[in-house]
Amino acid sequence: VCELSSDCGFPENDAYAMLLAAAIGLEIDENPRDRALWSRYLPHVLRPLEVDTYRRDPYLQTVRIPERTLGAWRFGHAEYQPYEAFVCDDLQVSGDGRVYPQIGYFKETYRYPVVYQNGREWMLITPNEIETMREPISASRGRVLTFGLGLGYFAFMASRKREVESVTVVERDPDVIRLFREIVLPQLPHPEKIEIVCDDAFSYAESSMCKGNYDVIFCDLWHDVSDGLPLYRRMRSLESYSPKSSFFYWIEKTLGCYENMLL
Repeated sequence: VCELSSDCGFPENDAYAMLLAAAIGLEIDENPRDRALWSRYLPHVLRPLEVDTYRRDPYLQTVRIPERTLGAWRFGHAEYQPYEAFVCDDLQVSGDGRVYPQIGYFKETYRYPVVYQNGREWMLITPNEIETMREPISASRGRVLTFGLGLGYFAFMASRKREVESVTVVERDPDVIRLFREIVLPQLPHPEKIEIVCDDAFSYAESSMCKGNYDVIFCDLWHDVSDGLPLYRRMRSLESYSPKSSFFYWIEKTLGCYENMLL
């Protein structure tokens, strides 16, 4: 990217877009349709990101994750390499209905914490997780309920807000809960605000959600769209159990786009 930018005089993001176009098989010099696709989409979906912006995140400044395994779960780390493309935010939809994926890249190596389940990345704290949780974190107030624990990013960010009284976390896997309690919870500035309930999310929603008088409910039970859409639909159908709560769902814009495509 740097060589193409300096040798040919392209802005770096344009140079990156050209290389990405070549990598996915677009022939922008010879094929008018490919060139139109490139000009309409690729320059608009790419985001050059600054490593320091995310390293300053309060969670990453506070919590240190060691390498630790318990049962099928492992706490550890992974890396984005320089100029490696990755999804960095929810899908964005323009006024004319165009859907833009958000693709980010760093110019240097970026290391991030991960929870692995049987060797598969399950929960990680990358720009995508940070950006896609801003809205529910901003809206959090009073009594907060969240389905899914992971590394506790949402619980951490919500509990540090003055206007949040408590954060109840529903997680069905006892090993994840144990790892969180042993490693993450002691590092949080307000552990007294956090209650962890070992239960199935849908069972809790049907039996206990209405009793909690929750102001905000955030659901983060899926890995991505492939497993998320049926879970998203199922949880939305249970919103009537807590009619006074404000509901938020992880990557809801993306899930909504896929749901609309299936209609």
